[in-house]
Amino acid sequence: MGTLQTVSNELISHYQFMVIEGLLVLAAVLVSLAAPRLGDRWWRRIESRFNSFARRRLLSVIFVFALVLVGRLAILPAVPIPLPGAHDEFSYLLAADTFASGRLTNPTHPLWVHFESFHILQQPTYMSMYPIASSLMMTLGKLVFGHPWWGVWLSAGLFCAALCWMLQGWLPPQWALLGGLIAVIRIGLFSYWMNSYMGGAMAGLGGALVLGALPRIMRRQRVRDAVVMAVGIIFLANTRPNEGFFTAAGAMLVLLVWLIRVRPSWRRLATNIILPLGLMLGLMCVAMGYYFARVTGSPLHMPYQVQRNTYATAPVFLGSTPGPEPHYNHAVMRDFYINWEQALFEKTMSVKGALVRTVGKFVTLWMFYFGPVLTLPLLMLHRVLRDKRLRWLWLAGAVAALGFLLPAWFNSHYAAPMTGIFYAATLQGLRHLRWCRCGGRSSGLMLARTLPLIVLLMVPVRLFASPLGIDLKTEWRQTWVYSTPGLSRRAEMLKSLSELPGKQLVIVRYKPGHDVHTEWVYNEANIDASKVVWAREMDPVHNQELIDYFKDRTIWLLEADETPPRLSPYQAITKSK
Repeated sequence: MGTLQTVSNELISHYQFMVIEGLLVLAAVLVSLAAPRLGDRWWRRIESRFNSFARRRLLSVIFVFALVLVGRLAILPAVPIPLPGAHDEFSYLLAADTFASGRLTNPTHPLWVHFESFHILQQPTYMSMYPIASSLMMTLGKLVFGHPWWGVWLSAGLFCAALCWMLQGWLPPQWALLGGLIAVIRIGLFSYWMNSYMGGAMAGLGGALVLGALPRIMRRQRVRDAVVMAVGIIFLANTRPNEGFFTAAGAMLVLLVWLIRVRPSWRRLATNIILPLGLMLGLMCVAMGYYFARVTGSPLHMPYQVQRNTYATAPVFLGSTPGPEPHYNHAVMRDFYINWEQALFEKTMSVKGALVRTVGKFVTLWMFYFGPVLTLPLLMLHRVLRDKRLRWLWLAGAVAALGFLLPAWFNSHYAAPMTGIFYAATLQGLRHLRWCRCGGRSSGLMLARTLPLIVLLMVPVRLFASPLGIDLKTEWRQTWVYSTPGLSRRAEMLKSLSELPGKQLVIVRYKPGHDVHTEWVYNEANIDASKVVWAREMDPVHNQELIDYFKDRTIWLLEADETPPRLSPYQAITKSK
């Protein structure tokens, strides 16, 4: 009993925002049952004005976009510009720094073996392994505003605006605007899509453009809709290629079935849709091939593929067999790829393991995209799936779902291309919920009105979390907070070292059993020109080679696993030995 109580307390502590949201939903249910007509006149007045505004579709999209940007600026004192912490973030930032320097990639450093790290290539060139769309937005932020996060800020605004536009293609305008506003609060202000460098917003933007252009193409076959769809596919190919492929394939399947059933004018279709779509996607393939060739030496080899072939043994997809173990120059690299990643993958090789992983994906999806507040509309899913209004979207979604079901690995942003589908299902469920009655009373109407209000009420809860005693460091990549523990000290140390006169070299030493998710060795695109260089400690011969190469720098030893991490002059320590 004591163990169960301890586990329960830990879960409550770890998911405090979920608990608060759940309690607010419970209160809303009780109010809807006890007083279903509470404030009805006030609600009707608000809904009338809201509906009038929502009918101005372009203005609604612009409003959503501006609300994200202005809203995030307003809460900067409470939620400052984030510091990178996860492996992925440093990799994306490396690409942004490279592009901002006017290069597509970087030459391999002569002492590259000291700089090996996760999710980056060192050979044949030094570059991020990830697709480039998110990094290009960060490059824009760095060049225009002086910091890559402003590119994230802009992409989050574009995503929410595109989501509202996408929903307008499938739902009445007032429900599309409501969906956009919910996304502003739940994703655009506080989630890790805005408050990290993981790239979720750009993938969501691509999916929204593709799924939003789809119904418009079926209605009017305009060139501009084909261009929008092509832009969306380009974003998907350069953010989440796997999940983006299935999302785009779902849209193409819908168009194919629609063509067979409706038989529109083939001349109009070829001129307005197929030609511009084909031209833009052809140019995309050429540009991507050129970039791949510059980074990997082959137009057919993605940087992601080359990096995984170099370091990883665990496959990307469920049901595959792990590959042979490569040579690792550093124990921490082997610990990550063999002792953590492959060990985790091997648990999925049984039917039970694959099922557990799949269930875990849906739990992760639920926590980020829905949570307690948007769960009740999902109870109407049996009705929603029968709606003729959205039947084409469900067909596209069925194909798109393969994109996150097949891979062995999963984070919430992997499903970003499907965000519009998730929101359409939720909003349509909310519409059905409005008509639910309990004991002859319109309890569903009251509940449908109060659920969006709960989303709004969570804003002050999040902003005043610290005074309320809510721990902001215990949750990881959920809707209301993003925390990457362990690397705040790296940012503080980097700042201190950057303020010292001259250039600095930090040689990083790990103890056996080091936490592989807490990595210190990441560098800028131009390593030799960097104010601070981080390098891995190796054997005495390699270390001396490193010291001789950077002889014009102050050299430090960082003992990263001490508590707190200890920084000392490197030469003084070697002499004492």
